[in-house]
Formats: sequence, C-alpha cells, structure tokens
Amino acid sequence: MELPQIPELMGLSLLLGLLALMATAAVARGWLRAEDETGGRSAGQKANGFPLDKSLRSKKQKQHQRIRKEKPQQHNFTHRLLAAALKSHSGNISCMDFSSNGKYLATCADDRTVRIWSTKDFLQREHRSMRANVELDHATLVRFSPDCRAFVIWLANGETLRVFKMTKREDGGYTFTATPEDFPKKHKAPIINIGIADTGKFIMTASSDTTILIWNLKGQVLSTINTNQMNNIHAAISPCSRFVASCGFTPDVKVWEVCFGKKGDFQEVVRAFELKGHSAAVHFFAFSNDSRRMASVSKDGTWKLWDTDVEYKKQQDPYLLRTGRFEDASTVPCRLALSPDAQVLALASGSSIHLYNTRRGEKEESFEQVHGECITDLSFDITGRLLASCGDRAVRLFHNTPGHRAVVEEMQGLLKRASNESTRQRLQQQLTQAQEALKSLGVLKK
Repeated sequence: MELPQIPELMGLSLLLGLLALMATAAVARGWLRAEDETGGRSAGQKANGFPLDKSLRSKKQKQHQRIRKEKPQQHNFTHRLLAAALKSHSGNISCMDFSSNGKYLATCADDRTVRIWSTKDFLQREHRSMRANVELDHATLVRFSPDCRAFVIWLANGETLRVFKMTKREDGGYTFTATPEDFPKKHKAPIINIGIADTGKFIMTASSDTTILIWNLKGQVLSTINTNQMNNIHAAISPCSRFVASCGFTPDVKVWEVCFGKKGDFQEVVRAFELKGHSAAVHFFAFSNDSRRMASVSKDGTWKLWDTDVEYKKQQDPYLLRTGRFEDASTVPCRLALSPDAQVLALASGSSIHLYNTRRGEKEESFEQVHGECITDLSFDITGRLLASCGDRAVRLFHNTPGHRAVVEEMQGLLKRASNESTRQRLQQQLTQAQEALKSLGVLKK
C-alpha cells in the first residue's frame, strides 16, 4: 500500500490548525464584547436598578426644570389704595388676627407655620415677621390671647386646639413654645371658627353642625350650645366678651350671654336677643369694637346694620339702622368686616372686596380680584385705618378712605352744633387729621 507524501500531511495539519485558531479568536472577541456591554450597563445603573444613559438623564433634567417652571406664581395685584402686601408664607393663608394692643398680626397657612407680623412695618418697604412652626400638622384658625403673650390655633389634622406661649428674647424677638397637651377632641363636625374672650375667661369653638362649645383656659368644656339652625355658617365672641353669636341656615342671627359670677366663676349661658329682618340664610355677621353695633349679610341680597345697645333683659329688641343692597350675596357665600367705629362695612365675595358707608348705605370703593383664590378672611386693624384680607399666599392691606371720609362728615356736622371752644378745637383737630390723611392718599374731594 502506498503511503501519502509527508509534505501533503504537513500542509493539511497547518490548515486545520489555522482554522481552529481563527474560531477561537472569534469566540474570544464575542466574549469580550459581551463583557464590555455588561460592564457598561453596570456603570450606568442607578440605585433603583434602571439604566440611566445620557439621553434619559437629560430628559429627567428637563422634566425637573419644567416642574419648577410650573410652580404657581404669586398673584399680582395693584391699586392706588393698596398700602402693603405681606408675602412670607409659602402656602395659602386661611386666617389672621390682630392683637388687642395693635402691635401684631398673626397669620396661619397650610405651609405648617404661623407668622407674627409687626404692624409698625406695614407702611415700610420691608415687612418683618416671626415664624412659629406647627409640628406634623397645620393651622386653619389662629387667635391672640388678650394679654398678647400667647395664641391658640385649630389643628387641621388633629382637629383640636393647641396653645402657643410667646416668650420675649433679649434681641426683641419671640420664642414660640407649644403647651405639652392639646385640648381634648369634642366636636363631631368641621370647625368654622374659634375665639378667645377679651376678659380671658373663656374660649369658644363652633362647628358646622349646630354645636358651639364654651371652654375654660384649661381645656374643660363649661357649656354646650345647640344653635338649632340646621347648620352653623359663622360664630363669634363679641369684643365686650359678654356675648356669643351665630348664624346659619335660618334668616336670623342668634345671640347668647355667657354669664360669670362676681368672683369670676362660670354660671350659665342664656339667650340674649336675635337679629330678625332677613328673609334668607345669613352668610356672616360682625360686631363693632364697643359691641353696640352689629352688621349682617344675607342670601337675600342685603346687608343690615343694627343697634344692639338695648336692654334685652327687658325684652327690648335691637333696632335696624340701615339696609343696603349687595346682589353678590344672593348667589355666592360672602364675608364681612365692620370698622371699629361702625362707619364702614367691608363685604367680600369671591376674590373681590366692596366698601360701604354705613351712614348713607352707599358703596364708595371696590377692589376686584384682590387674591388668586377666594378671600378666606377679612378684618380691620384696631385703628380702623387699614383693612386686611387674605386668600392666597399674601395678606393685602388697604387704606380705609371711606373711614376717613366718614370722620370728615361727622366732624363737620358736630362742629356746627359745638357749644364751647374746647369741644370745637378737639373736633377741628380730628377733622384736620382725616382731611390730611385723604390728601396724602390723593383722594381729598375739594
């Protein structure tokens, strides 16, 4: 048998070896490529396990930028009578309260803070405020204590009262400390208002059913009032601290007297009088500073001014002094504020405010779209020179020009009847001050 030649065998072996080497190299290249891709994915992974390449990162950055751009902007409002705008809150303001000494304004918002503003800065460029934090909750209502050394808030989630004590520091600021325990939960329906008597003898809380509770300062319920109005819309304590009043579904305002003994001990709550004259549900009411006047606004499209300085224990009813038209009240809920001297009535519907002279019943000023949301609170300062409103993240303060005009009218009338020189000088001084105020605002009528 003839054997193959050696050179041919060697050539065949070399060819097979070369093919095997090429196959091995190809497999190795594929394995290395797979390792590179796996390593790339590991390097690009986030903590949550999802790949994050450059394109995805840029998309997320753009989304975050868009979210920041879409954050609601502060509502802008201008008016010739706008005195100031307080803008430190980052959430919507639901309530405000002036201290009895006139030095401070307290505001609460859903940003979990209560702000205390210095009223002496209102007409300055900078508006200073001190912040009290509400832990794990936020306040919907706030009221100063009569001595201005504490304030009480209603907790939105806790559904109860919390008291904050104010301690003055050496630098002139305050430290705010919540008391160890909140008031016990007693109400079964949402709260519509709270109040502290100027005498410091009791606290009132009113809910949207028919319940008003009278508390002592230690958190004990002294009395429960059933208003029998189907529902409560508003309730308040009178500035004289004698009365608690409420309005609701019925066309009247009911007033009770909270009675204490000579030694300051609580005795009872008794019905005092009613404001009768509206033909539909009453939206809101307010007292004058001396509690001798009250104003109300109703779904019947009218507002009324009442003389409540009566001997109700002898069955004497309040006198109706004035009725005015306010058509907005027939279609939307309204709020009102009565100036301390009862000369001016401020009515708010939606985000607008209207000022009326109560002597003549005429509308003198209107401020449209004051806030970006519906107005949640409306109040005159204790001097009556400024009107404050809130409804978004700002408090806006207006010069009360109808109040200055009312003083001018009243002083001019009294001067004609003044019998002695000292009285005439006093009246003339008040007249001049009111005229100068109107002149400085550019609204003095010649």
